[in-house]
Amino acid sequence: MSELFSLDECERLTAKDVHDLYRKHVSRSQVSLMTSLGFGRELVERAEGAWIWTRGGRRILDFTGGVGVLNHGHNHPRILAARKRFQDERRMEVHKTYFSPYVAALGHNLAQLLPGDLNMSFFPNSGAEAVEGAVKLAYKYHGGRRRTILRADIGFHGKLLGSGSLTGTQERFRFPGIPGVVSFPYGDLGAVRAATASARTRDGGCDVYAIIVEPFSASTMRSCSEEFLRGLRELCDAHGIVLIFDEIYTGWGKTGSLFYFMRYPGLVPDVLTTSKSFGGGKSSISAYVAREPVFRKAYDNLADSLVHSTSTTYYGFGEETATAIEALNIVVEDDYPKRAREIERVLAPGLERIRKEHPDTVAAVRGSGALYGIFLDGGPRILDLAAKLAPGGLLRDPRIRVKFVTCSVIDALYRDHGVYTYYTLNGDNPLVAAPPLVAEPADAEYFLDGLDKTLAQGLPRLLTRFVREKVAPRWPSGS
Repeated sequence: MSELFSLDECERLTAKDVHDLYRKHVSRSQVSLMTSLGFGRELVERAEGAWIWTRGGRRILDFTGGVGVLNHGHNHPRILAARKRFQDERRMEVHKTYFSPYVAALGHNLAQLLPGDLNMSFFPNSGAEAVEGAVKLAYKYHGGRRRTILRADIGFHGKLLGSGSLTGTQERFRFPGIPGVVSFPYGDLGAVRAATASARTRDGGCDVYAIIVEPFSASTMRSCSEEFLRGLRELCDAHGIVLIFDEIYTGWGKTGSLFYFMRYPGLVPDVLTTSKSFGGGKSSISAYVAREPVFRKAYDNLADSLVHSTSTTYYGFGEETATAIEALNIVVEDDYPKRAREIERVLAPGLERIRKEHPDTVAAVRGSGALYGIFLDGGPRILDLAAKLAPGGLLRDPRIRVKFVTCSVIDALYRDHGVYTYYTLNGDNPLVAAPPLVAEPADAEYFLDGLDKTLAQGLPRLLTRFVREKVAPRWPSGS
């Protein structure tokens, strides 16, 4: 048997060592793809707040926000202290048939923070699991008598078989999924009404058991209007449909309100899903939170109480729920929605100025709070150049030209200005500016200055440099 790596040996691996091990034991293609698009050539030494320090000694402004996970930033001191306290006091992790004070308190806190009678919570590990739990709840609520679920054409709800079938942007390979899924154009209330009217049971009743939608789509930076969301609520009330709002990315202040839908007083879904920053950047935890009448009808009887409940091994894991309790208290005490609005007051006018100064490069800017997308184009000539320069194995991707243009900007922004950004894998692939909510307005100014200087170089130069460095990569010193 070969020798095992110790933790000390693991932490001494170089970036090249890590790439080699990924190729052997994780995915060769993942290494090829990420390095072709400019990522993965440095290892991180430590991270704190909105900043990352690489092994080579670089200080990097993290404007990715952990793709929604790091509203609290890296290694928030209160989060670290809460987890250390749990460990030092030897608290119990898996409770099974012991009741957990952490699950009880976290459920209470969610009920206090959310509107209406969103009082009943379940705590799995990932956003996709929360979505599937919410859909399962809706199906059970109707006793299996309804067979249709409506979802938006641009929604992103996860990559499991069930949640993947509810995701609007389909992968090139189609997996089996939930039966009865019907798509509607995002934000089109008339289309939802038409789809509902056409979905009938044999006796002529409504066959739709749930409608799932993201009030704010982090993949496309589009949002549902108040009219659309309230129209959905009225439609669901009229036909007994369970309304599910997916705010896995946008929850806990990211867009300037605690949840995006909460900017509209009195609007309450039947089920809300949340994850990502719910765990404070340290805990892998998610939740679906249901209105009390919906949950009680579906599961609150002795025969069904464990159909989707505490028999799950990692449900309500002790340290994870303790971490989430602290994370929510930080969100409230430090007013994360206000922090997002303060960042927006810098980002929104700054990005609009950049759009006007680089009209041939920036096609559009959309966003809210501390979550913005910069849509890069450059016109047919640049896109044709990107297609010529892209590695042949990637050309099957219909979006590779836009991705390549966007990655050239991301790469230059990182290399020249020490600003870390990303692009969405779904939708129109915008460059995303999504700082953690512990970032300061001055950090947003630093990002804007770096982006402006990067775009000023011109896309032809950025693309050419990007490809040249991918063909003959240089490993950073100390990597």
